[in-house]
Amino acid sequence: MTIIHPPSTKEDILNYLLKHGQAKASELAQALEITPQATRRHLKDLEIEDLIEHQSRKVGLGRPQYIYYLSKQGRDHFPNCYGEFAVSFLKTLTETVGEQQVGEILRKQWERKAEDYRRRIGRGTLKERVSKLVKLRQEEGYMTEIHLVNHKNNCQSLREGYILAEHHCAISEVAESYPTVCGHELEMFAEILPDCIIERTNWINEGKHNCGYLIQNNY
Repeated sequence: MTIIHPPSTKEDILNYLLKHGQAKASELAQALEITPQATRRHLKDLEIEDLIEHQSRKVGLGRPQYIYYLSKQGRDHFPNCYGEFAVSFLKTLTETVGEQQVGEILRKQWERKAEDYRRRIGRGTLKERVSKLVKLRQEEGYMTEIHLVNHKNNCQSLREGYILAEHHCAISEVAESYPTVCGHELEMFAEILPDCIIERTNWINEGKHNCGYLIQNNY
């Protein structure tokens, strides 16, 4: 018989920091519905485990506020699809066939993935297609979600749009060593949603706490 253990409060804290980038202890206590004392105890334990770090910020004349965020080890705590083997393999491949050939291989890989996504997403409204894309990304280990946004076009009418946010990159180690894959990812989204304008708004490699894309209907 398999026993399924419920997520721990520490895991909830790590997930919250991954999603929001940073938070005060009071914010975490309120969001997770636990006491401030229990929150501080869990935060202390997570710092001892080197999974989170904090900064002290002075606000006015009061006591400094502590802002908590994930350490690199904390981000590595979340699952990756490829990891060290993929990076090592790409380095070996670069040494064997050259950087230009590896770039072409990576581009073809994203083209193949875009074709698979298009087949699985199919037709539908923008909301339906983006929702299916989010589900596919979540299945691959990305912590992905969407938020509705409305922008006015040149005719001052509202244009449907969404922010696709990925709080955890399933190929983060590959992206750190080969940042061009992120450019291919943007191209891939454009291939999947050819009737849309897609712009990158956030990038983890530039120090942001997530990767974000603005997706809008092209009309």
